[in-house]
Amino acid sequence: MWKITTVLAVLFAVALSLEGASRIKDLAMLDGRRDNQLVGYGLVVGLAGDGDSTQATYTIQSIANTLQRFGVNVPVDDIRSNNVAAVMVTADIPAFAEPGTRLDAIISSIGDADSLSGGVLLQTPLLGADEAVYAVAQGSVLVGGFFAGGEDASVQRNHPTVGSIPSGAIVEQPIPTRIIRENTLTFLLDEPDFATAVRMEEQINRYFPDTALTVSPTSVKVRIPEPYVGREMTFIASVEAIELEPDTQARVVMNERTGTIVATSEVRLSEVAVSHGNITVNIARTPFVSQPGAFSEGETVEGDFTDLDVVEARGGFSQLPPTPTLQELTSTLNSLGVGPRDMMVILKALKKAGALHAELVME
Repeated sequence: MWKITTVLAVLFAVALSLEGASRIKDLAMLDGRRDNQLVGYGLVVGLAGDGDSTQATYTIQSIANTLQRFGVNVPVDDIRSNNVAAVMVTADIPAFAEPGTRLDAIISSIGDADSLSGGVLLQTPLLGADEAVYAVAQGSVLVGGFFAGGEDASVQRNHPTVGSIPSGAIVEQPIPTRIIRENTLTFLLDEPDFATAVRMEEQINRYFPDTALTVSPTSVKVRIPEPYVGREMTFIASVEAIELEPDTQARVVMNERTGTIVATSEVRLSEVAVSHGNITVNIARTPFVSQPGAFSEGETVEGDFTDLDVVEARGGFSQLPPTPTLQELTSTLNSLGVGPRDMMVILKALKKAGALHAELVME
């Protein structure tokens, strides 16, 4: 117990001293600790005429089956209701979710309902991939859009046929989760990278010698040491608290629609010259009327004058120093008066010229 407390104290002290580092729990996840998807079929009632039409025969059949569960036997042909909509209900159940845990449910119409606004989802079992029931959903549906109108005119905002029930599903049984296999844990990196995986191995072995081994750029296996057998959760918490500085790939992400540019600090360029110029053409038309003097035999003449003005901004090459950093690049481009969209063109040209040593991602 003394050794465990000492290790935790050392980890906390190192965490305070490392700037720019990230915890292992923020860089990787345990193999086996994953969400699972649930799905179910249900009915939303109380839609005030916005539900499925009689052409959705599956909705009519579902209404009859639901009423039969409560001892009400109604022939399918006698059901005429447009206040009900058939829906699919989906939810994600996290690892280690215990019975009674609340989940958010998403409700989506599968018929021809106009809107789910104001509706209430009847109790709907949610099944996993193995067709076992893991949760049950029920409650008032919240819709972020609306639909209004008739046969001649209508208006719609967002998607009124999709809604949600916050905390509307209750877990009935947990999904088995196994994160320890043969006394070994496997950490999966969110961003696969050889250097980051090796650094993680070195940092873990620094505090728990000969326990970590890099298997691939994605996974690092960690053996649970003998003092922590029976206290695996304490060991996992200790490992996840270890900090390291991940290796980031040189990357420039550009969004042409919004003019957004994001670049990592590892971006480097070869020695290069950049020129930025601009040409502005102004064309102005001035109408005129020439009217002859009184009692003369001249004719009135109409037309316009055209003024053409071409302005070329002073450009020129700006020499960047050898192996410039990202800061030097942006400072130089800003000094040239380059806007975000023009900067994208320049970065594309630098990449094409082989002077930009980074991955260029266009969105």
